[in-house]
Amino acid sequence: MKVPRQVARFNSHVTNRIQGVYAWLLPPWTVILHRGRRSGRPYRTPVLAFRVHEGLIVPVLYGEESDWVRNLLKGGGYVVRAGRTFAVGPPRIVDSKAARELLELGPVTRRYCRVADKQAILELGEQDPGFGPHRVA
Repeated sequence: MKVPRQVARFNSHVTNRIQGVYAWLLPPWTVILHRGRRSGRPYRTPVLAFRVHEGLIVPVLYGEESDWVRNLLKGGGYVVRAGRTFAVGPPRIVDSKAARELLELGPVTRRYCRVADKQAILELGEQDPGFGPHRVA
């Protein structure tokens, strides 16, 4: 099921600003850092992302036309999770029915992910130094 675009617009202007305050610190919340395809402007999008063997799995609730999906497909970006920043390349978009990564999740999390028709699989790259106690020298 794809969530209507009106909900996506509301979340972009209201909910994301509130969630952006805490999402980078509290897993499974994750902040995706990406650049606009045409403008080059930096964006921060909070999402629920779940840890799997290959990296992170993110339900694509608003469809593949979501800006964060299109921007990551074009040029990759970063994710901030639990205060740590990781580089990510273009995501692998898979159908929820064919996503074998969902089998690694618990039953409640799997049910939540299956609400979306598609899943984005993000492979975590190098950890950036960032700041705080997990700083890489």
